[in-house]
Amino acid sequence: MGRTYIVEETVGQYLSNINLQGKAFVSGLLIGQCSSQKDYVILATRTPPKKEQSENFKHPKAKLDNLDEEWATEHAYQVSRMLPGGLLVLGVFIITTLELANDFQNALRRLMFAVEKSINRKRLWNFTEEEVSERVTLHICASTKKIFCRTYDIHDPKSSARPADWKYQSGLSSSWLSLECTVHINIHIPLSATSVSYTLEKNTKNGLTRWAKEIENGVYLINGQVKDEDCDLLEGQKKSSRGNTQATSHSFDVRVLTQLLLNSDHRSTATVQICSGSVNLKGAVKCRAYIHSSKPKVKDAVQAVKRDILNTVADRCEILFEDLLLNEIPEKKDSEKEFHILPHRVFIPLPGSTVMLCDYKFDDEPAEEIRDHFMEMLDHAIQIEDLKIAEEINTACMSSSMNSQASLDNTDDEQPKQPIKTTMLLKIQQNIGVIAAFTVAVLAAGISFHYFSD
Repeated sequence: MGRTYIVEETVGQYLSNINLQGKAFVSGLLIGQCSSQKDYVILATRTPPKKEQSENFKHPKAKLDNLDEEWATEHAYQVSRMLPGGLLVLGVFIITTLELANDFQNALRRLMFAVEKSINRKRLWNFTEEEVSERVTLHICASTKKIFCRTYDIHDPKSSARPADWKYQSGLSSSWLSLECTVHINIHIPLSATSVSYTLEKNTKNGLTRWAKEIENGVYLINGQVKDEDCDLLEGQKKSSRGNTQATSHSFDVRVLTQLLLNSDHRSTATVQICSGSVNLKGAVKCRAYIHSSKPKVKDAVQAVKRDILNTVADRCEILFEDLLLNEIPEKKDSEKEFHILPHRVFIPLPGSTVMLCDYKFDDEPAEEIRDHFMEMLDHAIQIEDLKIAEEINTACMSSSMNSQASLDNTDDEQPKQPIKTTMLLKIQQNIGVIAAFTVAVLAAGISFHYFSD
């Protein structure tokens, strides 16, 4: 028996209202959450058309082979940045004319695998073996309204289609649970002088990969308690007269403890690395994750929080690098330091749901641009007053230094003139020198942890 997809009724209304307007087809993304028993679809969004494609695809005999996979996958990648922890692009949909009703399967299959590859290409985490590896493709005939729902195993490029159930439900995510935490980070990333072919972005990605292991191996307190990962997240909550568990609050506070000292059985090493500079990431980030309210497990909630932490830090760095390239900001001299404020996270409520989607905003970027970007990417209108900026806005500050030495001890001494309290800060230090990074094993009976969250 195939998988079951429980779908928010508003998604069905959205798909029904899509007008081909003379085009042969319209494609888009399905967004939601996987679980071991069934999957939940809470949002659908069409792929925005390219201006130059608007006329080309109006011919009723246009083939699905003309589907622009590069454009569709880039849209999927941009949308994946706007999803908090717990939400994924679950698959793709396509609405076609009657003439193309039998010509959709190969195109949908290619698109689904291309979308998954695009989204995964820069993640700091990997799916576990226990997780659901099926992704959905939905084909709707615009004339007959007939629906074909199939799934493919993303781990097997040669997998065959399997039928799946597509069922609508109202208020699907109106009682979903949210998990919130503030993570303080201070990441030092040396830029290797020996790997001259590595870009700043690639060096930063390598540094974040090392930091990601700390997040993965951390201890997560939920409302101040360490819970067994196989326990029900709602265990201990009050029950109604009907015997159903009722959450006293839709929100859980999460704190992250990261390991500070190593166990005695860990072997220590010292690495000397010749560097052309360094990157420092410092500040606080607001993280949110969401999980369904149907017997959710602690391990699924913690996993969603972990991935949101990793995603939001990596996404902000990448957005900043894109902005620097786009605006062609000149590099400073070797002895100078550059300070850049990473984009702030903005949360946007999803109507009829406890879930909030997100986007990123530079402090000099008007709110209207965020509203327009949200409309373009997710095809849903929002009000500016609904935008909730998660972190305090601070003015970007550039700083320079004539120091000729770079070390792990003094890279944080110089700070921007304006204090950064809840803003992510990236500091690029262009000093040339040798950085010695020592990891020392400490003999101790227990493990010390460092609070990574207030």
